[in-house]
Amino acid sequence: MLRTNYFFTLFFFCYCFTFQAQEKESLIDVIPALEARFEVKFSYSVNEVKGIVVNKPNKTETLNQIIEDLNANTLLNFKFLNERYITISQLDKTISICGRLVSSTDNAPLFGASVVINNSTKGTVTNEEGGFQLDNVALNETIVISFLGYETQAFAAKELWEGNGCKTIVLSEKNEALNEVLISKFLTTGLQKLIDGSTVLNTEKFGILPGLTDPDILQSIQALPGIESVNESIANINVRGGTNDQNLILWDGIKMYHAGHFFGLISAYNPNLTTKVIVTKNGTSSEFSDGVSSTISMLTKDKIGNEVSGGIGANLLSGDAFFEIPLSKKWAIHVSGRRSFTDFYKSPVYDKYFERSFQDSKLTTDGDNISESNRSSKFFFHDYTAKLLFDLNEKHKFRANVIGINNSLDYKESYIDNANKKESKTSRLKQQNIGAGVNWNGIWTSDFNTELSAFYSKYNVDAVDYRIETDQKLTQTNEVLETSVKLKTNYKINNNLNLLNGYQFDEIGILNGTTVSAPSYERTKKDVLLNHAFFTEAEFKNNATYFRLGVRVNYFQKFNKTIIEPRLNFRQKLNNQVAVKLQGEFKNQSATQIVDFQDDFLGVENRRWILANEQNKPNSESNQPYAQNIPISISKQASFGFDFHHNNLVLDVQGFYKLVKGITASNQGFYNSFQYKNASGSYTAKGVEFLINKTANRFSTWLSYTYSINDYEFKTFTPSVFPNNVDIRHSVSMAFNYDILENLKISIGGIWRSGKPYTKPVEGNETMQSGNTTVVNYGTPNGDNLDDFMRLDASFSYNFKMSQALKASLRAGVLNIMDRKNSINRYFKVDSNDSNSAILIDNKSLGLTPNLSFRIKF
Repeated sequence: MLRTNYFFTLFFFCYCFTFQAQEKESLIDVIPALEARFEVKFSYSVNEVKGIVVNKPNKTETLNQIIEDLNANTLLNFKFLNERYITISQLDKTISICGRLVSSTDNAPLFGASVVINNSTKGTVTNEEGGFQLDNVALNETIVISFLGYETQAFAAKELWEGNGCKTIVLSEKNEALNEVLISKFLTTGLQKLIDGSTVLNTEKFGILPGLTDPDILQSIQALPGIESVNESIANINVRGGTNDQNLILWDGIKMYHAGHFFGLISAYNPNLTTKVIVTKNGTSSEFSDGVSSTISMLTKDKIGNEVSGGIGANLLSGDAFFEIPLSKKWAIHVSGRRSFTDFYKSPVYDKYFERSFQDSKLTTDGDNISESNRSSKFFFHDYTAKLLFDLNEKHKFRANVIGINNSLDYKESYIDNANKKESKTSRLKQQNIGAGVNWNGIWTSDFNTELSAFYSKYNVDAVDYRIETDQKLTQTNEVLETSVKLKTNYKINNNLNLLNGYQFDEIGILNGTTVSAPSYERTKKDVLLNHAFFTEAEFKNNATYFRLGVRVNYFQKFNKTIIEPRLNFRQKLNNQVAVKLQGEFKNQSATQIVDFQDDFLGVENRRWILANEQNKPNSESNQPYAQNIPISISKQASFGFDFHHNNLVLDVQGFYKLVKGITASNQGFYNSFQYKNASGSYTAKGVEFLINKTANRFSTWLSYTYSINDYEFKTFTPSVFPNNVDIRHSVSMAFNYDILENLKISIGGIWRSGKPYTKPVEGNETMQSGNTTVVNYGTPNGDNLDDFMRLDASFSYNFKMSQALKASLRAGVLNIMDRKNSINRYFKVDSNDSNSAILIDNKSLGLTPNLSFRIKF
């Protein structure tokens, strides 16, 4: 018993001693006590010692011991002038800082947050535990910490000094953003999952994906389940079985009608001034209409910086530059530009892209009377953006945007005329989209703000085609003009509930024209449509429940027609790891694309935008598809699933059902017996999307799988139900990213999917007479499938500093490492040498395609 008491007493004594030794006290209170105790005087600035906490001096310590301890454990210099006077000053040195970021809502660590020294390029990102460390930081620096969806915070460097221990920093969500980040590192750095199910591509922090040398916006989103391109073109992105024209693409709120360069192989949107891209497949906010398959919203940088920044870069196809120029504390301008050099230098990458883009076009399939040496082509593309930023004050901000996208192709043919003279004709194709927008955001109270915006968008494709064999000049044009004005209000009822209301007016006009020189012929058709829309929605969120319910009411003035579109987005956490989600939406679309095989543009571009007319004409077999009845497309979609995430492992399963009515046969580009028929119908897509994703500090890996069934229904056709042109039953993508060093990363991955459907001719009876014309006698529509599509890609990136102010990156990527000859489309045409036979035409995917890029930022 005595021994027990002895140990207890000893333990208690040690505990009290330790507690006393670790007791802390403010330095500004310690100094007067030391002055009184040792009869000395300290000379110091109150601002330099304010807020500094030190170990409380022990009564047994001498003055010299106390001063040594203060010098060792503070960022101050204590110096004896003599035995009575001591000066205190700040050290002129660099320090190491550290900290840990957590969310104010659930105290969860924030992975991938940006920690930078203000007005410099030096910084880091938080690890999977929310921690960060930065060395060699000057004492007078300011550290800025930011994370998507959260309030930005700034700290003096000495507040985060490693010697005081790593501070836990709590970031609060932005008041205007209820839609918080659910998964901060999704697939790769810079891809994030929001709580409403949409995906954010954060281009500033974007990591690396297989095969890509630059963060191509529309290529990158194809890593997501349910999003792919059956012909590997970003001009033909298929979201849950939809066609490309069913995707609403917005650039800072400006609706865009054109997506790609090189006729679909390169995204036309410069990522360098883009802060984030939000992709929504279902459960869309009632603020948006159009795009019955998806909404892809691109947002550019929106802050006025303190100094000029920017960058330049180039790959084997093009060069680009961007600049952020502050004109004052209230004004700034952001500009970017890109231009290809393919018209004067043809790299191996150009050759691969040219072969892929222009196969089966006039550029490669002209008659034998024109030799290869007597024809040439010149192709180039460019794009540009400009944004003017004006902050009247912290509550009223004005923005103005301009964007331009251009593809240009010249095709020259030389021949010997009847007088034995050499003549030449140049055919031209020009495709462009120009947009302009303005925006005013006003914060009237802490709970109420408004936004007024407007945009103008113009798309046109023009072609002049000289047909030497008939001495004929064919001129074609397709033009879209759209203007829109939108007013929306946000009212924060409380910390959990937000109310959105708004009105939008749209005017859209579409023109299609064709002119033939011999025989003289001209046809022009123009349609205009006005649309008024009112929308409202309530958004609720707490720690376990997210709920967004809205409705959009559309009124089409020309047709005196009202379409009501309810929207639903619901997510419920069952525990800290598992949540269920339910989404649904009705949407409409009045502008769609038709595929015109007869009046194509040099055989390169055969899609034309056309406007709904609601004429209710009977279906016909007219060869003028834009003269038929074009209904407004209506979609209904529902999805249900669950997600699991724990220790940076994400498992996401979702089933979906989508019905789209009001499509036309000319929308689809049939290569079968329905190719020139006009009819209205629908398609139904249903399936399951599965994703498993594991991330860590140095690697990320994922596997996604989509199973879907996609069928047409055209009641006037026989058969009336048959597989959709983009009926891809099985689709798998996988990748592995690894950081070999902090600045050296590699990525390898692949795609496998079942082949798209196609239609064979009737065996033994491959052609038939249709009037005076011999045509292919097609069998069961989409009754066969191409071979499976398979591609393996890889890339690496290396980042380094050229100086304190200049950062550089070198990236290399290879598409289709195994050089697999994938068929992406197949059709048949009558053999010109034997009218009883049909020739198989196979369009192939990109072969082995390496690329290299180099970029400098300052």
